[in-house]
Amino acid sequence: MMNTDETLKKDSAPQSLLLDVVSPWCNSVGKRVCDILGSVLLLILFLPVMIFVAIGVKLTSRGPILYRQRRPGANGREFSILKFRTMKDGRRHAGPVLTRAEDPRVTWFGRHIRKWKLDELPQLFNVLRGQMSFVGPRPQPTKLWKEPAIQDEAAIVLSVRPGITSQATLNFRNEEQLLAPLSAEELEEVYVRSIMPLKLRMDVEYLRDASFGSDLSLILRTTLRIFNRQEEKNQVFLKVHAPAHNQRDYQPVVEQSD
Repeated sequence: MMNTDETLKKDSAPQSLLLDVVSPWCNSVGKRVCDILGSVLLLILFLPVMIFVAIGVKLTSRGPILYRQRRPGANGREFSILKFRTMKDGRRHAGPVLTRAEDPRVTWFGRHIRKWKLDELPQLFNVLRGQMSFVGPRPQPTKLWKEPAIQDEAAIVLSVRPGITSQATLNFRNEEQLLAPLSAEELEEVYVRSIMPLKLRMDVEYLRDASFGSDLSLILRTTLRIFNRQEEKNQVFLKVHAPAHNQRDYQPVVEQSD
């Protein structure tokens, strides 16, 4: 039986197509050097914060300090993304791989560290290991990549290292098209068929013109977004493209941070 890595590599785009679409910067030595130096510097700078968050996670809820989830990275190779756990232990509280606003699985402490993106700090180790970059398409859970409609974009996006932040992450959170609430059963289907394709198209646009300057701009914009509390309400909203008599309103949907 073909494993997940083999399946993703089999669906990868021809090298000639990738050369035409993906900027040389995305897989360059220069970008990798920036990732190494930046991750080392930030790990030293944020070490006291990471220790505080780790203690907080351990004292406020049962379960491991770190959350790990398998996601495909460069060339479709799976890796375990690292985050501070912000939800109840998944072994005791199962649910969809995606979360939405006010998800009951999120702990009190987890809600606070998600607000300031502190749960993402362990991804600096993913960057240092070469599994991720500071800027690049956000990695998605492996099971979400099977939708046939996204395979062309997926092949391009999976040719580079995923990132901690991305153009799609910043742009898509400004979309406010509020309709009615999604049920837990509908959440994954709506995300894969309607939200993920839009994000992948934004990722491909970034990859075409990526450069040191554009990466630096995205990092600065991400930092400003974290500290600009006026944008707290800028969630992702979606209107499903379906016949009028089947359309329903949906509540804010956010990517799983766990």
